[in-house]
Amino acid sequence: MQSDIKPFSVDIPQSELDDLHCRLKNTRWPDAETTGDWQQGIPLAYTRELARYWENDYNWKRFETKLNQWPQFKTEIEGVDIHFIHCKSPHENAMPMIISHGWPGSIVEFHKVIDALTDPTAHGGAAEDAFHVVAPSLPGFGFSGKPTNPGTSVEKIGEMWGLLMARLGYDRYVAQGGDWGSMITQSMGQTQTEHCAGIHINMPIVAPDPDTMDSLTPQETDALQAMGYYNDSESGYSKQQSTRPQTLAYGLADSPVGQMAWIAEKFYAWMDCEVDGVKHPENILGKDEILDNVMLYWLNNTAGSSARIYWESFNKPNFDPIDMPVACSIFPKEIFRCSERWAKKRFSNLIYWNELDKGGHFAALEQPEVFIRELRAWLSVLRNSE
Repeated sequence: MQSDIKPFSVDIPQSELDDLHCRLKNTRWPDAETTGDWQQGIPLAYTRELARYWENDYNWKRFETKLNQWPQFKTEIEGVDIHFIHCKSPHENAMPMIISHGWPGSIVEFHKVIDALTDPTAHGGAAEDAFHVVAPSLPGFGFSGKPTNPGTSVEKIGEMWGLLMARLGYDRYVAQGGDWGSMITQSMGQTQTEHCAGIHINMPIVAPDPDTMDSLTPQETDALQAMGYYNDSESGYSKQQSTRPQTLAYGLADSPVGQMAWIAEKFYAWMDCEVDGVKHPENILGKDEILDNVMLYWLNNTAGSSARIYWESFNKPNFDPIDMPVACSIFPKEIFRCSERWAKKRFSNLIYWNELDKGGHFAALEQPEVFIRELRAWLSVLRNSE
């Protein structure tokens, strides 16, 4: 019911910002890595540089104002308060879309694309490209509430998103997601078949097809190598968060630098951020954008609650078939990638497939113009296929 939806605006008390500054000033620093680079994690020199900027130059109220330019709301679903942006398009036939982030992301990922998606004629598009955008914070993330009992899996969140769209009065809509948002969106492709007209994902979760192992394409070979590299060198965080998220939470909840380093290292690892042979997160994002995202974790004390999605769902991915219209945009530095023929083994109605030249895990944040074009192209194909 619409009456169950309450307007919301972000208003962080100055006392919380003062506490943050005090903690940053009094950080107890570890010794430096022995390699002088990122092999052992985020380097001490860059961590101190980013923390100094956070303490002395970063302005949270700037981003708070930006968030509050969009209509925001909260509503209770399955006992959890869900925070969401709901930005309606001025165009009459706009397609409602629910768009989901992942970890260590947040609704910050979409701050460059919401306006163009909702009002395309003001941003180089046509009226038929328009979306009504619903961008929720996942349970346990951002300004949403924190589940107090086990069971908030990606499948459960997908069902919650179906209830949210129904509560908003959308009888027909589409869904989009990356990272955990991709898993949630794929779950909606299995369960929300009455009202969800199609899904778009930029990290399709597809098992390699064993029938192709003797005739792998270069792309498939690269995907398998990337999966091996992830398992060997990148997956330590996921082991901790999928087995003992509570133990991790004590350190991250108490130390803003700890929380910042835990997130910023993944921006380095998962973004397409190498320029002239040098990989660095600030080749793609400025310090403000990195810290805007970190702030949603720090201010809401979500180190533990956000990590629990791994405990709930990481070790039991669902590879069941999806028969509704599916679209995939494949960015070259995504963590998990697949080929079109592997995707077709799971997605029986794959209506759109595109492999991009640049971009990584945080597609909407790294390559917003490309991301917008991909969603517009998908919407056009979807409408023409009906």
